[in-house]
Amino acid sequence: MKTKTLLSSLALATYMLASTAVAETTEWAIDPAHSNIGFSVTHMMIAEVDGEFKTYAGKALLDEADLTKSQVEFSADTASIDTDNAKRDEHLRSPDFFDVEKFPKLTFKSTKITKAGKGYKLKGQLTLHGVTKDVTLDATVSQAVKNPMGKLVRAVKITGKLKRGDYGLRWNKALDQGGMVLGEDVTLNLTLELNK
Repeated sequence: MKTKTLLSSLALATYMLASTAVAETTEWAIDPAHSNIGFSVTHMMIAEVDGEFKTYAGKALLDEADLTKSQVEFSADTASIDTDNAKRDEHLRSPDFFDVEKFPKLTFKSTKITKAGKGYKLKGQLTLHGVTKDVTLDATVSQAVKNPMGKLVRAVKITGKLKRGDYGLRWNKALDQGGMVLGEDVTLNLTLELNK
């Protein structure tokens, strides 16, 4: 009887150790040379203005056995905003918008990941302009491949929308023909290459 109990305990311990090993995560870092943290917003009610943040960092702790148990976080320097127009970028860095002297970083940290079709729903907290809000973004993750130098890399694409007014970015001007200069919705488009 004692032998059976001992064997059962050993089997359980072995199973728990194996489960723990499977559940281990691997860390992947954003490769700035092959990534982009971009956004777009409607201008004059008829066009889209695209922009990006040039300076950023982030990582993903991926559970290969179950990606829903993974974690994702990134940050960007708000002063690095670039819309390919120096005068506009200067305005965006001012207190009318990002107020980069007071709020130098935007950050995101995931709180929950769920499977959604071929991709995932990435829930987390986005902090921008001193305001933290819960957001849900769409994400896809590629399989890992080896680059020419033999290192493992994978691609992550994250998209979503947020309302800039929710973060205190309310500057706008009325148009003579009606409507406003800037749209309220901001479309996020992150294309990231991760290095193991």
